[in-house]
Amino acid sequence: LVGATKRLSAGELGARTGLSPGQGELSQLASAFDQMAESLQRGHELRLLEEELRRKNYELEQQNRAIQEANRLKTEFVSMVSHELRTPLTSIQGYAELLLDGEGIAGEPRESLAIVKKNAERLLGLINDLLDLSRMEAGRIDLHRAGLDLARVIREVAGSLRPLIEAKRQRLRLDLGDALPAVWADGDRVTQILTNLISNANKYTPAEGSITVAARREDGFLRVDVSDTGIGLSPEDQAQLFTRFFRARDPSP
Repeated sequence: LVGATKRLSAGELGARTGLSPGQGELSQLASAFDQMAESLQRGHELRLLEEELRRKNYELEQQNRAIQEANRLKTEFVSMVSHELRTPLTSIQGYAELLLDGEGIAGEPRESLAIVKKNAERLLGLINDLLDLSRMEAGRIDLHRAGLDLARVIREVAGSLRPLIEAKRQRLRLDLGDALPAVWADGDRVTQILTNLISNANKYTPAEGSITVAARREDGFLRVDVSDTGIGLSPEDQAQLFTRFFRARDPSP
């Protein structure tokens, strides 16, 4: 017992008396000593774990700060580049429109100008998407809400995508109910969301499949469902649904 006490006081937390339990006072004292040593050892191990956790938490905090700073710099860079690209493209688009509005250009030059205008508009759309992404990441996206005829928006989006749908011999059905009320929403954002959902349905649905867009009242809101007979999402893909830049596997051609 004395030897175990000396080892424990010297820092050997694994020191034990090695005495068998018994009824005598010395045996009880040895048992109490062993229990105390066991508690001291567990406490020491817990303190070591806590220190390790604090160290790892500090490292994670430092990494998170570095990631946030990198994201901030990236967002600022994307925003700056987008604005710089937008200025000359707007000029190109404006001059192309002016030339197309004139009467002195016809034939192949006019077709070339139309291609220039179309691609300038496409690039401006991509730049706007980049600006939207940078604003969303910075938490500064602005919503311009107004009264919106959702049924009309759905029909317009479906009409714009109908050539793609018909090219795959797919069936598009609109189930919009009767007299849907107006909603308070950002028309551009709603159009963007519906375009993404319906174009994805077209992309991931085989030829001769069907796509349905339904809208109905539900608990004071208008609910819109886009469903299709496509390949769907695997459980693994569903777990990544809200992961940035994640993309499900491409449909087979």
